[in-house]
Amino acid sequence: MSTTSQHTDAAFSKEEQLLCYLRERAQDGELYFKSKFIADDVGLSAKEIGALIVKLQDSAPDLTIEKWSYTSATTWRVESVA
Repeated sequence: MSTTSQHTDAAFSKEEQLLCYLRERAQDGELYFKSKFIADDVGLSAKEIGALIVKLQDSAPDLTIEKWSYTSATTWRVESVA
C-alpha cells in the first residue's frame, strides 16, 4: 500500500469516527460543541476536528453543520436532518 493510500484511509477513518459521533449526539435534535471539548470523546485532537468538520459540512447530507459563534474557539451547531 502506498503512502498516499495509507494517508487517505487514515483520514477517512477519522472522518467516519467524527461523523458517527455527531450523528449519535444530534440524533434527538441539535448539538452545540467546541472541538476542544469533544476531542477526548472522539479520540482526535481539536485541530483534527476543526479540519474535518469543515469537510463534513458539504459531505454529510443527513446533518446540517454550521459555525454558530466564536468565543475563544469556534462553536459548531449540528442538527440531524433525517
